[in-house]
Amino acid sequence: MAKAAQAAESARVLLEHADADGACDRAYYAMFDASRAALLAAGHDIGKTHRGVLNAFNDLLVKDGPIPKEAGRLLKHAEAFRYVADYSDGTVDLADAHNMVEQAQSFVITIRSILERPDPGAGQAPGMMRP
Repeated sequence: MAKAAQAAESARVLLEHADADGACDRAYYAMFDASRAALLAAGHDIGKTHRGVLNAFNDLLVKDGPIPKEAGRLLKHAEAFRYVADYSDGTVDLADAHNMVEQAQSFVITIRSILERPDPGAGQAPGMMRP
């Protein structure tokens, strides 16, 4: 989660400097790193590719798990903007980048709060550390 928090802060700083593409890249990585942290906390394999992590996050934690479906949609949305920012000839609009950074910050906060929930069955373990 530390990497996710750092990427979210970097996205905010880049946005302040009107670097929409850079902000979207960092916003995506904030969400990606938070997703990896959630998978690891739940005891799942994090995969070796972005696609593997995104699919595992959706299949294992969003579909029937503790992560809200909206978070899964936000991650897919961020992935699409990252492709534009990193790989296309075009650039991301500054207003879209602003929305992405806000969504990434919300996503990281949501994942952190879920990870920090106590497990009623274990008494003290984080909410996703169930056997």
